[in-house]
Amino acid sequence: MADDGNDKDNKRFKSEPGSTLSCYAVRLKPGQEIKDFLLNFVKVKKLGAPFVLSCVGSVTQATLRLANASIDTPNEIIEVKGRHEIVSLVGTLADEGHLHASLSDKDGNVIGGHVMGNMKVFTTAEVVIGNCDTLLFTRETDDETGFDELVVRGK
Repeated sequence: MADDGNDKDNKRFKSEPGSTLSCYAVRLKPGQEIKDFLLNFVKVKKLGAPFVLSCVGSVTQATLRLANASIDTPNEIIEVKGRHEIVSLVGTLADEGHLHASLSDKDGNVIGGHVMGNMKVFTTAEVVIGNCDTLLFTRETDDETGFDELVVRGK
């Protein structure tokens, strides 16, 4: 049966009437590692339900996990090298975070995947972080998928 979102005890989603959103804007400088910086930022600020609202900038490298590239390499990890524009960076920043990025090379070719780390700023990375003030995000092992997945709770 399809989940229509009416189950208030469902751990995958929760919305609170009148919830508030806080926003934080940061600019990373050349050489800084984006994922580590963002995870440290939300830890220092004690944000309970943080996520990336927007990111523009460029990187010199990144480590990405591809989605089931083949049966022999279901979680192929690639090292992206060279100057790339950040076309997209999205995801949640709870616990160890769950970020996906799309990066564009000098010819406009785009590659994307799950950000493992090693995403070093080339010129800048301008990131806006949102936080749902009445919610708490955690990552817990999901029996169905076997992976740590997002769990959303009210504060």
